[in-house]
Amino acid sequence: MLRTRICLAAMLLAAGLHTASAQTATAPAAPAATTEAKPGKIKLTMQKLKDMKAKWSANKPKLKACRGEVKSKGLIGDDRWFYIEECMNKT
Repeated sequence: MLRTRICLAAMLLAAGLHTASAQTATAPAAPAATTEAKPGKIKLTMQKLKDMKAKWSANKPKLKACRGEVKSKGLIGDDRWFYIEECMNKT
């Protein structure tokens, strides 16, 4: 029982020291020139995907052929989009 209490007290003390040292660390100041917030990674990726789809829809026959290749290869997820992008960029 005493051993359990000592271990618990040691863990709480270690956790307290860890959070105290993390709070005293100063974060570097953000540059004043960049006042505009950067978009999140997911939002940026979704925007890029929308732009790619808009560009691809201009050449529907080629897009259809690329999608057929993707389906025959059984690609899914990101691999599918990367393959379509490569296929559409080929001349």
